[in-house]
Amino acid sequence: MQPESRYYVSQRLKMHYLVWGDETKPPLILIHGTRDHARSWDRTAQALVDRYCVYVPDLRGHGDSGWALGGDYSIIDYALDIHALGEAIGRGPYTIIAHSLGGGVAGQYAGAFPEKVKRLITIEGLGRWGWGRETQRPAHVRMRDWVESMRKLETRELHTYPSLEAATARMVAANRNLSPELARHLTETGVREAEGGYTWKFDNYTHAGSPYEFNMEDARDLWNQIRCPILIIWGEESWGARDQQIDTSAFHNFRYERVAKAGHWVHHDQFDVFIALVNDFLAEDLPAAAREEARA
Repeated sequence: MQPESRYYVSQRLKMHYLVWGDETKPPLILIHGTRDHARSWDRTAQALVDRYCVYVPDLRGHGDSGWALGGDYSIIDYALDIHALGEAIGRGPYTIIAHSLGGGVAGQYAGAFPEKVKRLITIEGLGRWGWGRETQRPAHVRMRDWVESMRKLETRELHTYPSLEAATARMVAANRNLSPELARHLTETGVREAEGGYTWKFDNYTHAGSPYEFNMEDARDLWNQIRCPILIIWGEESWGARDQQIDTSAFHNFRYERVAKAGHWVHHDQFDVFIALVNDFLAEDLPAAAREEARA
């Protein structure tokens, strides 16, 4: 099965998304992470398309979606785009599975519009917000650093790889747990042809942050509005500190799963374990007989 490409508009940007399967089935949205793309979810979509119609957006500045003029890529803009996608689909409430940045975006969306999210699965998606209060840098330091980083990005060119093999090697270097077949697939669907070879399908400005840091008070307020069940998934071998107890006190109904032998891309590193957790969590919505069949 191959997905259908569709488009919608958000904040005057032409946004791309994929549709997998029968639209009479319940809607499920998959949201990728930073500098990733919709086709990275292919295996997950194929595993769920028998029960759901799966919608997979390219975030702004990623994949085949438009690039923001001026390089505006804050989490609130991404959340706006997901809200616009939900309105374009018109089939809420949605089940959402989201990775990394996508998990943060999904949390914002579910907190602002709790009635539009039925179930939420976040993979490595709470970021630093989940690890307690951090010391915030002074506003003038954040502003100066942001301005300087944006000026540097103006002169930064997209890196060109001379061949698909070279781009695939870079993909493997970023995640050595990928199988050769998956690395090649993620590369082929994540690049576009350019003069002299291939470039990734993301805007360099997605590297930019924001001088206005999203603080824990705001995060907790949004998380506290979420009323749907939440499954939080982490990889035990992921980069970043994992020696602190994650702060889930703002959530009402959640489960927390750590996956062994998995890094940041749990759904790539341990797909069978990941999809078993997903199936078990989603089966809770089914009648008893169908639930046991889904878990089998």
